[in-house]
Amino acid sequence: MRTAAVDTPRSALSPPILACLFATWIIWGSTYLGIKFALASFPPFFQGGSRFLIAGSLLLLWVAWRRKQMPTLVQWRNGLVVGAIMLGSNMGGVVYAEQTVASGLVVSFIAVVPALVTIFSLPFGVRPTRLEIAGIALGIVGVLLLVQGAAFTASPAGVIAMIIAAIGFAVGAVLSQHVLRLAPGFGGYATQMLGAGVVLMALSFLAGERFSWPPQAGAAVAWVYLVIFGSLIAFTAYMFLLGNTRPALATSSSFVNPVVGVLLGVSLGGETVTSHEWLAIGIITFGVTVLILGRR
Repeated sequence: MRTAAVDTPRSALSPPILACLFATWIIWGSTYLGIKFALASFPPFFQGGSRFLIAGSLLLLWVAWRRKQMPTLVQWRNGLVVGAIMLGSNMGGVVYAEQTVASGLVVSFIAVVPALVTIFSLPFGVRPTRLEIAGIALGIVGVLLLVQGAAFTASPAGVIAMIIAAIGFAVGAVLSQHVLRLAPGFGGYATQMLGAGVVLMALSFLAGERFSWPPQAGAAVAWVYLVIFGSLIAFTAYMFLLGNTRPALATSSSFVNPVVGVLLGVSLGGETVTSHEWLAIGIITFGVTVLILGRR
């Protein structure tokens, strides 16, 4: 996904780009475990909705304080729609699935998003290379193996939630590239987060979620971590990379996040990953790597 104003991609790994890579590789990969910890006090849709509303509002205030150009009405519309589809469905599905599925397996499932983006870009004349097709095929095989494991077979709702999450993120990304242009910079990021926040809070209300006050200390810390590091830092870093580096580098988090997510889930979250699931994770990671390296 690209913002409305795209700079010429930088060839050198400058300090800002290295910092953004660290944010998307390590911080973003750790947010899936953070979501699991926050679920102790923050119900799924409320957790995601409140997180995006706070983060989006802070970004918009930052734009106003810096006296940067605010989004136009059309850009507001585009940002709210893209945010609702891309972030709303993705975060809603992820948080809902993590109630019953290990965070490491969830992040591994989400790794197929680049493959879905490639597929959904076909109607817009974007044709995959042979390596990309091979990567897509490997990713699909890995996902099929993953959902046949004990964790997903015991949670059909979790499988459905993850399918919605992956498809929603991919559809939103493609729409932002070809149909719904976003405001440049932080203003565009803010409109996406606010759109997702509104949708998720509406789902929370319709689902009758109840938030108990005060939250557990660990859950509160996890929620703050998600707002600051997951949304304000990692998502902004991801968008910066898309506008300033080659696509293969910008989307490289797709094959790093599963490794980080699984290792953190096993070591800190007490999660268990079977040999069958490790095989599926390996195939997905390899497939996504082939897909990204195969892009022109």
